[in-house]
Amino acid sequence: MQWEQLLSLKRQGDTSKRLRKEQDDTRLGFEVDYDRIIFSSAFRSLQDKTQVIPLSKTDFVHTRLTHSLEVSVVGRSLGRLVGKKILEKYPHLSEIHGYHMNDFGAIVAAAALAHDIGNPPFGHSGEKAIGEYFKTGKGQQFKEKLTDKEWQDLIDFEGNANGFSVVSSSREGVEGALRLTYATLGAFMKYPKESLPKKPTSKISDKKYGFFQQDKAFFKDVAFELGLISNKSGNDIGYERHPLAYLVEAADDICYTIIDFEDGINLGLIDEEFALEYLIKLVKNNIDTSKYNELKTKEDRISYLRALAIGSLISDAVNVFMQNEELILKGEFPFALTDKSQYKAQMDDIIKVSVKRIYQSKEVIEKEVMGYKVISSLLDVFCTAFNNKMEGNESNYDKIVLKLLPERFLSEKESIYQRLLHICHYVSLLTDGKAIELYRLIKGI
Repeated sequence: MQWEQLLSLKRQGDTSKRLRKEQDDTRLGFEVDYDRIIFSSAFRSLQDKTQVIPLSKTDFVHTRLTHSLEVSVVGRSLGRLVGKKILEKYPHLSEIHGYHMNDFGAIVAAAALAHDIGNPPFGHSGEKAIGEYFKTGKGQQFKEKLTDKEWQDLIDFEGNANGFSVVSSSREGVEGALRLTYATLGAFMKYPKESLPKKPTSKISDKKYGFFQQDKAFFKDVAFELGLISNKSGNDIGYERHPLAYLVEAADDICYTIIDFEDGINLGLIDEEFALEYLIKLVKNNIDTSKYNELKTKEDRISYLRALAIGSLISDAVNVFMQNEELILKGEFPFALTDKSQYKAQMDDIIKVSVKRIYQSKEVIEKEVMGYKVISSLLDVFCTAFNNKMEGNESNYDKIVLKLLPERFLSEKESIYQRLLHICHYVSLLTDGKAIELYRLIKGI
């Protein structure tokens, strides 16, 4: 892979080439990506979507929105630090093509901002609830009408693939959705493969999948433009990662490891003394002991250690990336950056505590139970009504139910696969609160 291609400013539908040296630095294309994501309705809905703690009324617990903003900030720092070193290593990128250090930060920041934009309500249990509606619920009835890969898209519903649809799928009058640059789309694509074969290798990029069958043609176009390396054969499609996708992933890993842990401490799910023991292991080399001892509240102490920990992990991720940059460009680095971190053992210890004390807490389990019931009920009602309408045998109830759909979700879909994915897409974009409100309405509660 070549950085000149990987940093493409092309957008869906472009007929002429966009050159970096001709860009207006006051309105850089990569920064336009960030703006378009920020102003999108799908991004706004993240303010009422669960990060870890569900439907929390406290003011310090993170939602998907605050999590995404924080991941973006960390991603921007990672991108700029890496960009500085890349331009030092390959000076022609700056001298001939006009790329700046901040370009890398802008690309990673935009991709990181959007990294959860396709996640359904109720956290990761929402993804599983959609998948299980088709795999073990009433959605099983559609299996024989779909190809193997279309069926896999549904039973393994994936927020990353859904996110790619959100930011790139055209609808009538809106070609290319947000029309992000291909560089940002490449950095967004952590898992550049289709849903089958499932986990064909132990590579981190094969862990999940990154696009639905309906988006395959455009996905291939992006990969070709960026010069991504194909790593699948026959009729299967998959590529090695865009190098900056490693930085987006690292930003997410750093934030959820440290900040979910911080939420657990502030909620009293993890004892402060117990937590400090884990955090200090990450910051022992750069902590200012006198400054730390002046802090009088738990929140201030945790906040200080959190900031130092994130700084340590950012510096470490940049070092790992640059040490392996040539392997990454060859598609020969099958790990997450944090897998090779000098702090991996400490991060693993924090995650183990978070799993036990936070992710398996009573409040989170109750949210998952509720989420399964809400999502499966909504899918059943809307899939049935929408499919009946398309086949010309809708009941009066179906007609009434479909009036609940926003106007843009009433467009006709030819195939059963497109119809089902269309409704999954609608449900996935609901906030936690809106999903519960619709459920109560449909159930007459």
